[in-house]
Amino acid sequence: MNWSVEFLQEAVKDLKKLDHGAAVQVLKGIRKVSQNPLPAAKDGYGKPLGNQNGSRLSGLMKIKFRNLGIRVVYKIEQEGNIMIILIISVRADNEVYEEAYRRRIIHGL
Repeated sequence: MNWSVEFLQEAVKDLKKLDHGAAVQVLKGIRKVSQNPLPAAKDGYGKPLGNQNGSRLSGLMKIKFRNLGIRVVYKIEQEGNIMIILIISVRADNEVYEEAYRRRIIHGL
């Protein structure tokens, strides 16, 4: 069962900033994970984020594209089976996670 995928406006802008090849790979990865975005403990593809270094990202998940150095951070809405993409960005220290937290607060996620 595929989950619905929704992108924050900012995440759409993030995607548009990527070169075409990277964008294709990221979309393909999101499509794969959307088949079951739950954590691996629940037989899904998701990798949970936690509250490391004061980041307060508990409840969010990530997709790592190691060969691209890109991270996608998303939130699962169990009710309605929705996967909300918060950010698509290069890892660059912890900036991607700090921005994910900021967007989470702004959008009340």
